[in-house]
Amino acid sequence: MSPGAAGAEEGENPGALQMDDDGAMEARFANLCKSVAGIDEGTAEEALALFGESKEILLGIMSSVGSGTPDVVERFWSAFLLYCVVRLCTGKETHESSDGRVKLSQILEAAKLNALVFFKEVSHFALKADNVLSIHYGPDWEKRIDLKELHANADQLCWLSRFYKKAYHQLFKVSASCSGRKLLVSSHEDYVSDYHCFGWLLFLELRAHLFSHFKDLVTYTNALVSILAILILHVPTSSRNFVISDSPFFTKKSGKGVDLLASLSQSYDASEVELWRMTEKVNKLVVDVLKKKPCHASECKAESLYNINTDELIYFEDLLDEKSLRSNLFILNMDYDDIIKSKVELDERIFLNIEDRLDVNGSLNFSGDAISVSHGRDNVALVSTPAKSIINRVASHPGASPPNGNFVGNSRMAQWTPVSSTMTTAKWLREVVSPLSSRPSSGLHHFLTFCDTDLKSPVIHRANVILEAIFPTQYGERCIHGSLQGANIMDSVWAEQRKLESLKLYYRVLEAICKAESQRLSDNNLTSLLSSERFHRCMLACAAELVLATHKTVTMMFPAVLERTGITAFDLSKVIESFVRHEETLPRELKRHLNSLEERLLESLSWEKGSSLYNSLIVAKPALATDINRLGLLADPMPSLDSIALHKNIAAIGTQPSTSQKHASSSGRNGESRSPKRLCSENRGVVLDPNILKSPVRENQIAFNSPKSKLPSLQSAFASPACPNPSTGGEPCAEAGISTFFSKILKLAAIRIKSLCERLGVPQHFLEHVYFLIQQILSQRTALFFNRHIDQLILCSIYGVNKILNLDLTFKAIIYNYRKQPQSRTQVFRSVYVNWSSIQNTKKGHEHIDIITFYNEVFIPSVKPLLVELGSSKVENSNSLAQDKSNNPIGHIPSSPRLANFPNLPDMSPKKVSASHNVYVSPLRQSKMDALLAPSSKSYYACVGESTHAFQSPSKDLMVINSRLNCGGGGGRRVGGRLNFDLVSDSIVAGSLGPQNGSSGSSAAVEVTVKSEQPDL
Repeated sequence: MSPGAAGAEEGENPGALQMDDDGAMEARFANLCKSVAGIDEGTAEEALALFGESKEILLGIMSSVGSGTPDVVERFWSAFLLYCVVRLCTGKETHESSDGRVKLSQILEAAKLNALVFFKEVSHFALKADNVLSIHYGPDWEKRIDLKELHANADQLCWLSRFYKKAYHQLFKVSASCSGRKLLVSSHEDYVSDYHCFGWLLFLELRAHLFSHFKDLVTYTNALVSILAILILHVPTSSRNFVISDSPFFTKKSGKGVDLLASLSQSYDASEVELWRMTEKVNKLVVDVLKKKPCHASECKAESLYNINTDELIYFEDLLDEKSLRSNLFILNMDYDDIIKSKVELDERIFLNIEDRLDVNGSLNFSGDAISVSHGRDNVALVSTPAKSIINRVASHPGASPPNGNFVGNSRMAQWTPVSSTMTTAKWLREVVSPLSSRPSSGLHHFLTFCDTDLKSPVIHRANVILEAIFPTQYGERCIHGSLQGANIMDSVWAEQRKLESLKLYYRVLEAICKAESQRLSDNNLTSLLSSERFHRCMLACAAELVLATHKTVTMMFPAVLERTGITAFDLSKVIESFVRHEETLPRELKRHLNSLEERLLESLSWEKGSSLYNSLIVAKPALATDINRLGLLADPMPSLDSIALHKNIAAIGTQPSTSQKHASSSGRNGESRSPKRLCSENRGVVLDPNILKSPVRENQIAFNSPKSKLPSLQSAFASPACPNPSTGGEPCAEAGISTFFSKILKLAAIRIKSLCERLGVPQHFLEHVYFLIQQILSQRTALFFNRHIDQLILCSIYGVNKILNLDLTFKAIIYNYRKQPQSRTQVFRSVYVNWSSIQNTKKGHEHIDIITFYNEVFIPSVKPLLVELGSSKVENSNSLAQDKSNNPIGHIPSSPRLANFPNLPDMSPKKVSASHNVYVSPLRQSKMDALLAPSSKSYYACVGESTHAFQSPSKDLMVINSRLNCGGGGGRRVGGRLNFDLVSDSIVAGSLGPQNGSSGSSAAVEVTVKSEQPDL
């Protein structure tokens, strides 16, 4: 069957294409501008003109697959466009003042939109609007509006709110009241007490007054823990859920009583030193804003201080008593209203008791379409009127208090959240990395001085320059305004601490790599590796990224380190695996982070314009050189250290880089895709030595037909692409690098194809056809990957194979199931980059189109011959031929395709781990997680990536689990019986598993009898 085209009926929204000849859209947008207080006539006119100019884009979004109703899409687009104009308009000199500019909260309130859903959609709108906004406001417009930072900040506030709410409910009674009245609730049924509200407002005040440039999750969590300490000292004991003298939550004690901050630091993996510093800042905030007089707690006789070691603690006599609580809440709210006018874009009081929108991974979770909004009054109030909600609303359904003893210390392991994982990794930095020296160790010094020239000084100088560019400690003329002093000093201290952590981690891993390379080469002279500028910058970027990922700062999100160090995503991909392999103590969360980074590098970032991947491709695959040079995809020369040092203070700290946050490269004024900005500009044309050109047959083997080989050495990975590689017979070093990169691409594609096809319920041979097609595209149509996301080609390949095999899948069904994938993003199927100049088409320039248009106009014309070949009988009968040729070193020619076996993926089947007992261990599927939510049961399970203790190996985890099964789950409780595994036969286990990896078997559940015995005494 012919591949065919994707029908328009699969992607179009019928109601979205109605033309708006009477100007109703413009009228609604003009009304929105009028409803937002503070927008002057000039700004409104500029916004209205831009809305008219971008109206065609809006209609295209309405018609694209996966969009919501036209009315909702229009309101989101209008709010986004209005915010951009307010921030970027020509009259910005009148709007940049601290009190004059309209805030995002006002616009969302007028448009009646949910802030969280708005942020979920904003990156898609930014792609669509890039051309028109770049023409009017310059190519750096997205940096100047800080939307990505606001989005990340909203995510963090959700995590922090959930953490604070849980901690508060564990420590205090939810039904706490004042004067016999329930004073405060959220917009839903969850009850929020005045004390709960006071703590959150105090936290927001601290954020606004004290934290500026580096807003990181660890600092914010320390602030919340310090505020919890303030609440413990001041909330009446009648509102507590604990008895402090006999509580498992407060275990650090002395002869003078409970050591409060030490206990809290242990419970939340916080630094006790940082908690003391943060508590001092909270106390100063109470003095400056609430005008309270501090007293030494040791001199006070309040009941809430009994059995607490009050040395060095501060107490405020009337901070939370019944008379002053409401006035203090009023003062905090009034002060925060002033803060909104001058400092923050979003009223963060809405996060006080935000809806539970976090999935098990800590990401924002929305049901239904991504663009959706309720018109109910309560949902609008959630975003638009937090102050009124905090002060005036009356509780209707107070929640029940948690049972006594349910403290974080008892169940923290079972509840793995973004905050808890961040604090655990921060503890690793504090305990493992921070004690190290900030100078090269004696072992590293030996390798640096054993090179042809002494490299110690260049290595130290480079590290200081690069890390100062990533963590600048001086901010020029930028300053922080506010009632509290010292914000700049605190930011400088924070930056210096992160710089030192990155430096120590860099030296530590560099030494481990040097030792491994020395053993492998039997030579201590590592000049070729240690003299590579790009290698050292990649190592520094990786170390700094791990430190940033640990602290989760919203102002330096990946790929910011690439921009600051002058490297590209493809460069960084060469060191990630080595970094993980040579740092054995790396926490699992950071290993997961590096794994997710590598996936992002493989799926799209390395394919963006300006990637050094293209500099290697034109050497390894010379046939692509024409397209690469014509599209201007080559990377600029790496900037020198001097230029980085000179320009390190030019970019504002709060801005984001223009690379990879925009999918498939955004566009500039001239209609060409923008490359990552570099500080040097040289001729990027590459002259190839004719001796390195390969035959098409040899070139076709790069990705697939060579035996599975080891990773190329770091020396060859960071050598010049055209430099001969002695270890492979003089071939260019680019060949080994591209071969490794392509093999990783195919492995990632196989995992995603398998996962998506399982959702679609297609047979095994369908997977093999799709995988083979992706293989052929990567080998013979590599240009389809340029500036695109691998998932876009997978979606199109699935639909194309579906047509060939006469199945009944629709594009709508494919996208519906793709949206359930963990890596799914709406931009993947809504915004596919196309440069029409490289396609036989009457159109010119470039744009972002939806996936169905891309399939019909770009994918099919390019891939149709491969699809036709895939459906031919010789492909179906090629498996036997493939085996006959398996030992052929030359491989098959491109005109004779064969179906390659689907790669072996991680097996989820249980493995027998005991020769004498029928005990099986298997990775835990995500679908089974929900069955383990109860803390009493979760503590008996070891989930993939989770540990019973910090920095502990899986083998020790199993020992802990065995101990619990044999003698009880902790806390003195013993298991009432033993599990007799011998009653469960291998056949029963195999039959209960269902089909695994293509095997057949019944999926029905098997009832197993467990013998109960009396425990040994």
